[in-house]
Amino acid sequence: MAKKTIAAVAIDDGRCRCTWCGTDPLYVNYHDTEWGVPEWDSRALFEKLILDGFQAGLSWITILRKRDNFRKAFDGFAPEKIVRYTPKKLDALMLDEGIIRNKAKIHGTVANARGWLEIMETEKGGFSGYLWKYLDGKPLQNNWVQKKHVPAETPLSQTISKDLRKRGFTFVGPTIVYAFMQAVGMINDHTTDCFRHRDVQKLKKPRG
Repeated sequence: MAKKTIAAVAIDDGRCRCTWCGTDPLYVNYHDTEWGVPEWDSRALFEKLILDGFQAGLSWITILRKRDNFRKAFDGFAPEKIVRYTPKKLDALMLDEGIIRNKAKIHGTVANARGWLEIMETEKGGFSGYLWKYLDGKPLQNNWVQKKHVPAETPLSQTISKDLRKRGFTFVGPTIVYAFMQAVGMINDHTTDCFRHRDVQKLKKPRG
């Protein structure tokens, strides 16, 4: 079995992982297959940003367990549909026990859909192009040895947060934006002894 360290923990399959995912099967699978993998699809990026906004004040595992409910409630996170939500639809969402019933976050999703559509029309490459231009289209590769070294926010996440807010987005503070960047692979923040650190380093934007 792999040796346990401060930065990562070994579970029964013998592989070391970032400590934050613990041993919950759902969380471990998310860590192993999604977190840190570069995402280039504009709609998928929108979904993740919205979910990270709903996470504010909560743990990610709480959102992860409700993700399918969120997708159903918000029409597959299709911004074209969300932007047309009526007061009746918003009221229904507030009664939906399968999601986080926070009025500001629910209404903020509509504002974010509106901002997303504007970026899709005005920015080269749409929402994906808008975000990835901050990194010249290449994931930032960090080499953190311990989780305690990983920052909660950076000057870059502050810059992106500021611009998103200018464009009408809500729940996109610099800490939320940094967590989002980690999750969608704009930044590789797997600790160096995590087996996914090297795997993620090899991932590049598909051609075409």
